[in-house]
Amino acid sequence: QVQLVESGGGLVQAGGSLRLSCTASGRTFSSYNMGWFRQVPGKEREFVSAISWSGARTFYADSVKGRFTISRDNAKNTVYLQMNSLKPEDTAVYYCAASRVRLGKYGYEYDYWGQGTQVTVSS
Repeated sequence: QVQLVESGGGLVQAGGSLRLSCTASGRTFSSYNMGWFRQVPGKEREFVSAISWSGARTFYADSVKGRFTISRDNAKNTVYLQMNSLKPEDTAVYYCAASRVRLGKYGYEYDYWGQGTQVTVSS
């Protein structure tokens, strides 16, 4: 069992930056691939970014490529999402998720989810 807790959300002006953190419980964090997703009320959950268990592989949704950076620190059981050049359309609840097997962009590929953190970008 893995428990995930996101933090770092908030209100920021367009063009600003935020760094989200997701800290996991348990001793096996380093064996999990990690992903970030976001969701706006009334819309489907959207893939944002993912990172392999070692950190060697990363990939991004086209909508955030070049603006967001995913990273992880396995010694701290934490994955990060650095978000720069934020736009109003980035406003959403951001969720981190953990997968034992797959490194993918679909929600069903992930086994554990956090509760989410709100990011609001004002224009």
